[in-house]
Amino acid sequence: MDPFVRRLVERLHDPAQPLSRNRHFHTFDTPEGRSALKVSRRLKSLQRDIMACRKEGSRARFFRQMGPDGETRIELLMERIQGRRVSMLQDAEFELLSQLPGVQEALEEALEPAA
Repeated sequence: MDPFVRRLVERLHDPAQPLSRNRHFHTFDTPEGRSALKVSRRLKSLQRDIMACRKEGSRARFFRQMGPDGETRIELLMERIQGRRVSMLQDAEFELLSQLPGVQEALEEALEPAA
């Protein structure tokens, strides 16, 4: 991931000093800015689904793919809608996702053996 895109995503997710898309519209009118917005929306959506699964009492399943890119596969079983969501994330995206509130705890719970 481009370091500039990563920094923009981090700033968009920073609760203390979020980056205003309206105030910095010129930044988000570039290919890097549009990429950062796309990644940010995707990670926020995944965070919402992880937290919804956790609230419902089910665990997210996380798999590390052994592909050439070292992608992380996240599989969420959503019982209330009887469906599943599978997402493939690059390492940098996975790191950014794990920094979002509540996600790290869900990751740790997923790695614990089921009782």
